[in-house]
Amino acid sequence: MDGTARLIAQLRRERDWSQAQFADMLAQASGNPAVTRNEVSRWEQGKRRPRRYWLEWIAVVFGMTLFDLDDLAKLSAPSTSDDEAEAIELRHRVAASDVGTRTLEQLETAVDDLAVAYPKADPDALLARVRRHLGYVGKLLDARMTLNEHRRLVVAGSWLSLLAATCSIDLGWKPVATARLKTAAELADHGEHRELSAWVLETEAWQAVTEGEFRKAVKLSQGAQAIAPAGTSTAQEGRAQARLGNTRETLRVLAEVEHLVAPLQMPDRPEHHYRYDPAKSTAYVATTLSWLGDPGAESIARQVLDRLEADVTRPRRAATARLDLSLALLAGGKPDEAGHVTLEALTSGRLVPSSFWRAHEVVRAVAAQGVSGAGELREAYEALRA
Repeated sequence: MDGTARLIAQLRRERDWSQAQFADMLAQASGNPAVTRNEVSRWEQGKRRPRRYWLEWIAVVFGMTLFDLDDLAKLSAPSTSDDEAEAIELRHRVAASDVGTRTLEQLETAVDDLAVAYPKADPDALLARVRRHLGYVGKLLDARMTLNEHRRLVVAGSWLSLLAATCSIDLGWKPVATARLKTAAELADHGEHRELSAWVLETEAWQAVTEGEFRKAVKLSQGAQAIAPAGTSTAQEGRAQARLGNTRETLRVLAEVEHLVAPLQMPDRPEHHYRYDPAKSTAYVATTLSWLGDPGAESIARQVLDRLEADVTRPRRAATARLDLSLALLAGGKPDEAGHVTLEALTSGRLVPSSFWRAHEVVRAVAAQGVSGAGELREAYEALRA
């Protein structure tokens, strides 16, 4: 089965579409009823490759460009088995020790550029770019290099694996994300990079939060705090404690984060996903207090949303900030406004699957309170999930 076949099957399953539903969508989008469920089945089994005409409409239905579709197909598609095999291969090859300084500098710059692109990029497209660089790292591991060059290459591979895992979490691909996180952890350990190791645990904690495993998230985040360099903030514990209803522990963590962030300066590239700054701290407080059901979260959540709406570099964070504000509004007895704000988030085109559970929480609460626009809100949520 070639990459195109695997990719079509994976993307369809990730959206919970049957082959018949997918065929109907293609027919409606193209205005051409020639495609059938049987044809889709043949494509996915690799028995017949879609003509370019259908590839263009397949890309449209999946919400991406034909370039992105072709690129993902060339990378054999991010299927569970392929990603796990690739992750394991990279872990095994790193044990081996002519890479020049210039090459490593370019690779490290590329890693930073990808982390900066994360807040505004589509996870599918960004994952394709990250995978290209991971493939490049894998090839470089066979070259001759000094021990220091080897360590820098390993660290770059770890950051890339971590970012690939983050994109996979966004897309709801748990097995892939788990494999990537394991790779990132082992490479970070091999490179003796404590900050990276802490980020891996923190990302695992975030994955646990998105899956409702809040006690696991607390444990992972505390593990990150134990190894993180001084002055490095790890944030997921407070969110998980809030979800568990542990008010005292939540407020303790918030106080610790405030103490850690206070002396930090704004980084040169604040949109960098792995750079913490006071602005991100404020957004973290807004999320945590809204999850705790604290009425005081509303004013902070509004401030964060206003700032993010004025910052075109973080459109996805603006969408999730609306969900935080919605929860705060619910806690403050304002379900009508909460529904309106959530509808804006659902129709923004910026929410990723890892945030759907948060939206569903508000949709369910608004419906339970009999808000007049609850039906429209639920329709928007179901349309997004589809």
